[in-house]
Amino acid sequence: MSLLRLARALPRQALSLPRRQAQLPFRAYSAGGGLTHEAIQNRILEVLKGFEPVKTDRLSPTASFTGDLGLDSLDVVEVQMAIEEEFSIEIPDAEADEIQTVAQGTSSIPTSSAAVHMAV
Repeated sequence: MSLLRLARALPRQALSLPRRQAQLPFRAYSAGGGLTHEAIQNRILEVLKGFEPVKTDRLSPTASFTGDLGLDSLDVVEVQMAIEEEFSIEIPDAEADEIQTVAQGTSSIPTSSAAVHMAV
């Protein structure tokens, strides 16, 4: 058998070089810089403004949930849950028990172990 006949007899796949699989284009994005202290504080104040039992005339960055805003312990828990929902995080119970003022809530968000999952 001649060499040309042998070449025709072999399947074409055996003679061709393996094809490289097409690489799909993609883009990688970073998580961003996170939220500023002021942005966190403003979002917490907005959450509190929408909470019915809060005395909005006393609302300030240094306001105490129970003393200044007139919330009872159940209301404080509901506010903390609303803050968790606003930032899409879960604050551990030990940390949540220590949050009694707007300022403490503002400072606890970036240091929370779940702060990586903050919604921007």
